[in-house]
Amino acid sequence: MLSEKMQDALNAQINAELHSSYLYLAMAAYFESQNLLGFANWMHKQSEEENVHGMKFYHYVNDRRGRVILTALEGPKTDWTSSLAVFEDSLKHEQKVTGLINKLMDLAIAESDHATISFLKWFVDEQVEEEANVDSVIQDLKRIGDAPQGLFILDRELAGRKGEGEGEGGDAT
Repeated sequence: MLSEKMQDALNAQINAELHSSYLYLAMAAYFESQNLLGFANWMHKQSEEENVHGMKFYHYVNDRRGRVILTALEGPKTDWTSSLAVFEDSLKHEQKVTGLINKLMDLAIAESDHATISFLKWFVDEQVEEEANVDSVIQDLKRIGDAPQGLFILDRELAGRKGEGEGEGGDAT
């Protein structure tokens, strides 16, 4: 069984993961409005992945005989000044999620909750990948600068991103 404190923290993480999915969906909508369908595809896949993460927490709480409590999601930001600004916000968000996962791990360690420690290890590793994937696109966008040809090529490259379970694992590019 989960302690009440751990259950509350895991429920907060479910909300954070679902908010992440909502945020990435807003980013996809922004890119669609800019006719950057490859960028939109990347964000759609990211949104789907974050929803999967939320459901992993959801099922884990239930598997540990806890109670899932869903709360209202805050509306996401919906407008940006550039593709680079979107991805910079995405990186900041992923860094925030990394901090949340680390705090969960700290709590699990403090409570000697070995099952939750084991469960969270996957998320610790996943956050390294999440930040690296977003940073890779940021570096590409910085190299491209204002060159529309580069943006066109990157858009086509991002259109090839697969989701989890769709072949090449769902890497960023």
